[in-house]
Amino acid sequence: MMRLSLTAWILIGLGLGICTGIFIGERAEILNPIGTGFIRLLQMAVLPYFIVSLPLGFGRLSFEEAKLLGVRLAGFSFLLWMLGIVLVLLLPLTFPMIQSANFFSANLVTPNQPVDFVELYIPANPFRSLSDAVIPGVVVFGIALGVALIGVPQKKQLLTILDSLADALGRITGFVVRLTPIGVFALAASAAGTMTLEDLSRLQVYLIAYSVGAALLTFWLVPMLVASLTPFRYRDVLRATRDPLVTGFTTGNLLVVLAMLAENCKHLFQEQEELSRGRAESVVDVCLPIAFTFPNLGVVLLLLFIPFAGWFTGNPVELADYPKLCLLGFFSFFGSVEIGLPFVLQQLRIPTDMFQLHVVTLVYIGRLATMLAVMHLAGVSLLTAAGNAGWLQFRPRRLTMFAGVTVVVLIACVGATRGILQTTVDQAYSKDQVIASMQSIQTELNGKVSRDIPEPLDIPADTSVLQSIRERGVLHVGYDPGGMPFSFFNREDQLVGFDVEMTQALADELGVSVEYHPYDKGQMAEGLNGERRYDMLIGGLFATTRRVEKMLFSEAYLDLNLSFIVPDHRKHEFSRFTNLRSIDRLRIAVLERPYFGAWIQNTAPEAEVVLIDSPQEFFEKPDNYDALVMSAEAGSAWTLLYPSYSVVVPDDAHLKVSVGYPMPLEAKRLQDVVSRWIELKKNDGTIDSLYAHWIEGQSTKNRRARWNVMTDLLGWGKPEGEPATLAKEGSEEGDEPPS
Repeated sequence: MMRLSLTAWILIGLGLGICTGIFIGERAEILNPIGTGFIRLLQMAVLPYFIVSLPLGFGRLSFEEAKLLGVRLAGFSFLLWMLGIVLVLLLPLTFPMIQSANFFSANLVTPNQPVDFVELYIPANPFRSLSDAVIPGVVVFGIALGVALIGVPQKKQLLTILDSLADALGRITGFVVRLTPIGVFALAASAAGTMTLEDLSRLQVYLIAYSVGAALLTFWLVPMLVASLTPFRYRDVLRATRDPLVTGFTTGNLLVVLAMLAENCKHLFQEQEELSRGRAESVVDVCLPIAFTFPNLGVVLLLLFIPFAGWFTGNPVELADYPKLCLLGFFSFFGSVEIGLPFVLQQLRIPTDMFQLHVVTLVYIGRLATMLAVMHLAGVSLLTAAGNAGWLQFRPRRLTMFAGVTVVVLIACVGATRGILQTTVDQAYSKDQVIASMQSIQTELNGKVSRDIPEPLDIPADTSVLQSIRERGVLHVGYDPGGMPFSFFNREDQLVGFDVEMTQALADELGVSVEYHPYDKGQMAEGLNGERRYDMLIGGLFATTRRVEKMLFSEAYLDLNLSFIVPDHRKHEFSRFTNLRSIDRLRIAVLERPYFGAWIQNTAPEAEVVLIDSPQEFFEKPDNYDALVMSAEAGSAWTLLYPSYSVVVPDDAHLKVSVGYPMPLEAKRLQDVVSRWIELKKNDGTIDSLYAHWIEGQSTKNRRARWNVMTDLLGWGKPEGEPATLAKEGSEEGDEPPS
C-alpha cells in the first residue's frame, strides 16, 4: 500500500480545512486555538536553533577561508537581496484600487516609538535579546560568537556539542513539522469559515503577486545575472538548478536539496575544462551551508505580505514607510519569518492577527519560496566560486542589455498582473453593511424608542432623581442618533449600540423600564438640569472640564483615544501633531469646542476650530473641513461607512479622554448607583464583551452568520420553522446605511 508523503498530508489537511470551513461556517472558529498553538510550536525552537547554527557555520571556517569568502559572499548576497527588495517595492503596484476600512484595532493607538538602531543591532545583553525576540541583536551576537570561534585553537569538541544541539533542535522542529497537516487544517478551517467572500477574493492578490515575483527572480533575474557575469550560459544555470528547483517546490524543504544543488553546481565548473578551476568546487561546498544560514530571496520576497496586509485591512503602507519596512523586515528575517513578520506588522500598525492568514498561504507560497531559495543559493554560490576562480567578467554591453530587457519585462509583468487583478478581484465594498447590520449581543432592547424631544419630567421638589425613577417605573435616557458605535439606528431601524445595551441592562437591574429620546447636543445641560427631560444621557460623551461643571458624570466606563479623521490621501499631514503649524488655512471640526479647541490651538494658533453637531456634517461636506477631532474608537466605526477616510493618531500626541454617563447635578445618589454598577460590569466582563463587539467588531453572536452549507443549504442548526435558503448574504437592493 502506497504511503502518503508529508506534502500530500499537508495538502489533504488544507483541503479538508477549507471544506470544513465552508460546510460549518463560523462554527469553525472553535478550531482557532489549535491553529494558534501550532504557530507557537513553530516559533518555540527557532531562536535556540538560530543561536546555535550561526556560531556553528562560522566556527567551521579558518581565517583564510573567511577572508577569501567574506567580501564576495556578502557582496553577491547583498546584490541578490536588493533584487528581491526591488520587487517588494514594485509588486504592490499590481494591487487593484479598492475601498477598505476596519473596526478599531489597538495597533492604531500603540505608540510608534522611533527605532534605536544602536540598541536594536548591538545587544548589551544578548540573553535579553533572546527573551524579547529582538532578532537583529540575536543575529549580531551569533555572528560575533561564530567569528570569534574561528580563532579558538581547541574548538572541535565545542563544535561537536553545537552540532549535537543543532541536531536536537532540528528533531524538535521535525516533530512540529509532522503536526503541520493538523495545524494547517485548523487554520484553514477557521479562515474559510470566518472570512467573507470579499476577503477570500482579495487573498488571490497576494498569491498572484508573489507568484509573479518568484517567477521573475527564479527564471529571469538571478540566472541572467549569473550568465552576465560568468562564462556560464543562461540555459546552463537553469539546467544545473532544474532538478533542485522541482524537488524544492515539491517538498517545500530547502535542506533536502542542498547536496543535489552542490553536485550540480560543481558539475558546471567541471565542464569548463579550458579554465583554471582553482578551489572553485570546494568554495561551493563552503558557500552553500553559510548562505543557507542567512535570509534567501524566498524569505525576502515574503516582505510583500506586509504591504498586502496593509492593503487588505485598509491601512496601506505609505511610500515614506517603505525604508522602515525594508530595513526592519530584512534584518528581522535573519532570525525567523514566524517572529519577524508579526514584529514588522506591529511596527507599521497593521493588525498582527493577519499573520494567521500568512500561515494559511504558506501551503502554496512556502513552496514557491523554497523554489526561489534554491535559485538564490545557486546564484550566490556560482558567483562567489567563479570569483574565487578568477572567472568573473565585467561586460558592460551584456549587462546593459540585461538591464534594458529587465526593465521591459518588469513593466510588462506589473502592468499585466495589475490588469488581471483589476478584473478578477471583487472590488465591491460591503463593510458599511456589516456595521449597519449589527445587533445587540447580551441585552435585547425592550424599552420604548422615540424620535422626538420629550416633555419635561414631573418630579416633586422633595424627591430624589433615583426615587422618582423608581416611583414612575421608567428610566428616561437621552440618546444621540449619530453616536456610533455607542448609539445609532441599524439597517432595521432599531436603536443599537454599546450604550444602548448598557442602559437597557441597567434598567433591567433596577427593575424599571426604559424610554429613549433624542437630545440636542447644544442643550445637554439644560435637558438634564433646568428642563429635566432626561435622567441620563448616552452616546460616548467625553467627561471634559466644561461638561463636568454643568453635569454630574458617572465613573468612566471607557478611556478613548483622541484622533483626527482625515481623507486617506492626507494621512501623513496629520501623522504628527506639530505638523498642524505648517498647514495653511487649517479648518478643523470638533464635537466639543472648549477642550478640543484649546488642544488644537495650543499647537496651531492660526487654525480655525469649528463646532459641528454630528460627524455626519463633516463627511457630507468634505470641502468645508480639513479634519475632524473625535475618538479613534468611534472614528473607526464612521470610516466603515465612509472608507475614503482614515483614522490618524499623531505619533507625538497620544491623548486619552474618559467617557461616562451625564446625569442631573442633583442626582448624587443615582451617580453613586450607576458608578458602582459600572464597576460591577467591568469586573464581570460585560464591558469587555461589549467593547469587543461594538468597538472592535470581533463578536459574531446574534448577527447574521456567513453563508455555509450546514445551515443555509441543509438547514441543520437553524431555528425551527426557518427554512434553508440559498439567498446571498447581504442587504436588499436599495438598503441604506444608518445616518
